[in-house]
Amino acid sequence: MASITLKSLTKSYGTNVVVTRLDLEIADKEFVVLLGPSGCGKSSVLRMIAGLEAITAGEVRIGDRVVNDLEPRERDIAMVFQNYALYPHMTVRQNIAFCLENGRLRRDEIKQRVAEAARVVQMDGLLERLPAELSGGQRQRVAIARAIVRKPKLFLMDEPLSNLDARLRVQMRAELARLRELLEVTTIYVTHDQIEAMTLADRIVVMHEGVVQQVGAPMDVYRRPRNKFVAGFVGSPAMSFVDVDVIEEAGRRLLCAEGVRVELPPRIAERVSGQRACLGLRPQHLRVAALDDAMVTGTVDVVEPYGAETYVSVRAGGALVTARLDATQTPKRGDVCRLTSDPDNLYLFDRETETAID
Repeated sequence: MASITLKSLTKSYGTNVVVTRLDLEIADKEFVVLLGPSGCGKSSVLRMIAGLEAITAGEVRIGDRVVNDLEPRERDIAMVFQNYALYPHMTVRQNIAFCLENGRLRRDEIKQRVAEAARVVQMDGLLERLPAELSGGQRQRVAIARAIVRKPKLFLMDEPLSNLDARLRVQMRAELARLRELLEVTTIYVTHDQIEAMTLADRIVVMHEGVVQQVGAPMDVYRRPRNKFVAGFVGSPAMSFVDVDVIEEAGRRLLCAEGVRVELPPRIAERVSGQRACLGLRPQHLRVAALDDAMVTGTVDVVEPYGAETYVSVRAGGALVTARLDATQTPKRGDVCRLTSDPDNLYLFDRETETAID
């Protein structure tokens, strides 16, 4: 097993910088997820660690060894890609064993390792099938078994579930959670899906435009986002934002905008300086309010029934605020809707820097 250290890791293509001076330490056996939208640089980080892309600047250390100039095969890593990359003419057994046969291991050891890896991913009854005879989820299991069988120091996974349909993704997410507990191998996992990140990671590294925005345990990142980007990206449905003015009225500090009026408790008000801020509201924290208790008042723009709950988007001035309501509270499009929230569940951000106001 091995720890990973990335020091000022940078990747650029000419003048286009896609990863900017990334510093990160990953402990032995830790499962770290690089999370961010497409184009944020997360896959480039993974490929530099693997040796599949040249490093523009900085250092990659696996264990106590700097690997910048080592070939991929010398780094003792295994990768699982978005594309399963199975050999179509080989059986499941042959696909799993291929890398071991190239390594010239003894036949009995290869047989033992293949059987063990297939058992771990629950494919031991399908070893004689060809890839064309497998479902998408089964093919991904074979790709994972092919990585497991090598017994590497480090697993690198690049959006391995993104080609699966919604049901299979949920199933494979559970499988990966089980495998991480079973294998205890240092793993770096790349995804744009924040649900995968929340359910699998020991720590999440949120990236945007090549820069790390926040690193932390999943619930810490969710509950205490450092900036507006992280707050909007982590959480489903996404947090709603309203630009507000900060005003003083009869000794009280209020956040005001068209259709929005929030009185801040003293312990929160003292954290707000200046005359402008951005208010963040998570849909699950909002509820239907009485007239004199409303924080947000607007017109229902979109109603999305999800069975046990309904997502309602309320247009308040220029802002669109989404609330997750009980299915019994079903306003119609065009209705006036009033929403409120517990003050402890309000998020505030500096309007200029977009950093969180703690």
